[in-house]
Amino acid sequence: MARWEPRPVVATLRSTCYAVIHAGIYYGPDSLKTKLCLEGKRMMYELCEKQGIPYRNCKKWILAQNDQQHAELDKTHEFSTSIGVPTHFISLAEAGDREPGVRAQNAVLESPTTGIIDSHSYMTYLESDFQSKGGDMACNTKVDAVGPLSDGRQGYNIQTTASSGESAEITAETLINSAGLAAVPLSNSILPLDRHMKPYYAKGSYYSYASPCPRPKTLIYPAPTTGAAGLGTHLTMDMTGAIRFGPDVEWVDDPNDLSVNEERLAAALDEIEIYLPTIHREKVMLDYAGIRPKLGKGSAVARGKGDGFSDFYIKKEEGFDGFINLLGIESPGLTSSLAIADMVDSLLYK
Repeated sequence: MARWEPRPVVATLRSTCYAVIHAGIYYGPDSLKTKLCLEGKRMMYELCEKQGIPYRNCKKWILAQNDQQHAELDKTHEFSTSIGVPTHFISLAEAGDREPGVRAQNAVLESPTTGIIDSHSYMTYLESDFQSKGGDMACNTKVDAVGPLSDGRQGYNIQTTASSGESAEITAETLINSAGLAAVPLSNSILPLDRHMKPYYAKGSYYSYASPCPRPKTLIYPAPTTGAAGLGTHLTMDMTGAIRFGPDVEWVDDPNDLSVNEERLAAALDEIEIYLPTIHREKVMLDYAGIRPKLGKGSAVARGKGDGFSDFYIKKEEGFDGFINLLGIESPGLTSSLAIADMVDSLLYK
């Protein structure tokens, strides 16, 4: 087994050292996102307990400020109940007692299985586990080209260049394309033109908060908006309790542009202030940006036909022996990661 990474492995995840463990309540009844998020969440919590990977089951609130948003929470609750994921409404009085700095004018839906994980510790464990099972890793190494040999029947020729400038070439029996932002371009370089896909890059800016109050202990999300490409500028936290806001959605053409867009701060502050009215605006600072690999500009929430919702694309490509494609692995990709690995194993070997 071999794996190529253009950067050091741990650096491939955001520098904040945490990530959300998602409940799986937004993605529709029949999607891979739902199936793999639910299974991945269970596997992730079990792994954290077994291996001592830091995590917190801090829960999540989804807030409604009006009747229209309340209706969206009702849909989310009905769907979560239908797939066996617990959610429940809490009274506004209880919400005020538990999180006095948070404003919810109409309703609060709580997701008790949502949490956060120390993502660097998680990646470090996976790296060590991979290598202990005989896997070889080539960090700081870029894949330049992949060529199928006899449609993959004789393997795949892989050409790489290390950061030192040293080039290498190997032949692999199987090929798993899990290249994130580069996955669609790599797939398009292998598959025929009529099977090409278009990549979409959704840049999200995040903002730190340098004040001790308000400081909620629960993840705070606005009500989902059908058709929106994200879940709104929400409040998350790291393992120390420091809070951050984001991401927003900014469509970009360059998947390498990770600069934080200062022009978006004012709009983000206005959105944050809706649910956190006592925030000190001057204490909200530009932090970092990330880019999500999407397969379309449609809704992040599945509500039915016509919303443009894009599912994960995980497939053993027909006519190319041993080639597994993983495209559009955005959120809830990290939560789903262990279940995705099991699915890839099944596609290849079972």
